Amino acid sequence: MDIKPVKAFDRRIICKPDKSVTHRAVMFNAAFADRAEIRNPLISADCLSTIDCMRRLGAEIEVGKSIRIVKGGITEKSAMLDAGNSGTTMRLLGGLLAPVEGRFTIKGDESLSLRPMNRVIAPLSLMGAKISGSNGCAPLSITGAKLRGIDYDMPVNSAQVKSAVLLAGLMASGKTTVREKVVSRDHTERMLASMGAKISVDGKNVTVEGGNKLHSADVDVCGDISSAAYPFAFAAGLDGGKTTVENVGINPTRTGILEVLRAMGAEVKIENVRGAAEQTADITVRGKVYKPVTVGGELIPRLIDELPTIAVLTALCEGESVIKDAAELKVKETDRIETTVNALRALGVEVEGTADGMRIYGRGYIPGGGEVDSCGDHRIAMSMSVAMALSERGGTLIGGEACAVSWPDFFTGLFGDKYV
Repeated sequence: MDIKPVKAFDRRIICKPDKSVTHRAVMFNAAFADRAEIRNPLISADCLSTIDCMRRLGAEIEVGKSIRIVKGGITEKSAMLDAGNSGTTMRLLGGLLAPVEGRFTIKGDESLSLRPMNRVIAPLSLMGAKISGSNGCAPLSITGAKLRGIDYDMPVNSAQVKSAVLLAGLMASGKTTVREKVVSRDHTERMLASMGAKISVDGKNVTVEGGNKLHSADVDVCGDISSAAYPFAFAAGLDGGKTTVENVGINPTRTGILEVLRAMGAEVKIENVRGAAEQTADITVRGKVYKPVTVGGELIPRLIDELPTIAVLTALCEGESVIKDAAELKVKETDRIETTVNALRALGVEVEGTADGMRIYGRGYIPGGGEVDSCGDHRIAMSMSVAMALSERGGTLIGGEACAVSWPDFFTGLFGDKYV
């Protein structure tokens, strides 16, 4: 796919629905409730994997403009589940099924089968779960067991691991506390609370009590700020660029990208805030970024998925920018340190990978003209498409179909037909 340079960008866009919230709304209602409706869901490859798994476990789910849980509950005692490319599906199901009577196997595609699963196997095993993997990776094999609550210090910042432990804790004896070094996204805590879970948050610590019965919760899925990052980058990368993205989720554990855009010199305006458990807003971004930045520390979990896009924008600033404390990038759909560095180099950017991030030596422009392979990673495909469009000579993208994982109509939705 050839992507041409874009010289102007002034668009109003409705934000794509949030993938993380859609996963949880489907899984939690299908497991613990009877009937529920998920409005404005993201119907993407990853979310369809969660829907398929919950159906195989016994739930009746209808998919249309909304997702309707017609009948919830885990009724199957044995199931072979396929999480596809979705780490969220696999890791959360590990916690959900650990205390359920039966024998379950959760497999994934080639990429997911290389991602680390010991990070969920270890804490669940401490709770008494009978769970194992293949050399620390998928497939996961689970035999339901009685669990006990634990007090767990998280060795990695991962909302997926935290969620798996909390889900297991719902059905364990006693209390389960998860202690984080840095607060990760908290969609699980918010949604479980809305469904009646006895869950409390004290700073970086989350505690759930076992044995409480949940009720259904209809969910209006907010817009995904990770998807909004691409039109934000378009606007911030061009002189005179502007975009307003409507209905963007502004959960404070996810809004790090807005802070970085402001630090780089872009104007960010938040209007029309609404909602309760997951607030949304209309966000306007005007370009152009010009200040190099250092991104690290407690900011990283609040923008981990946006880091490849931030790396693109730093190339448009004159001077050295640093992304650090982001070793978690190595265990995403690809090693996103390596794939981001390779892609930017293919487009003529001077960049150096480090053990936990990268250094980008911005020249104020991106030469472009090269060929980039997404390596099957949707974030690389989308962020580097933006990089090519912002470059001097455009470029060629291999593997653009990976965008379907989180934004199925990405190219027409963002670029418009005339740009691709």
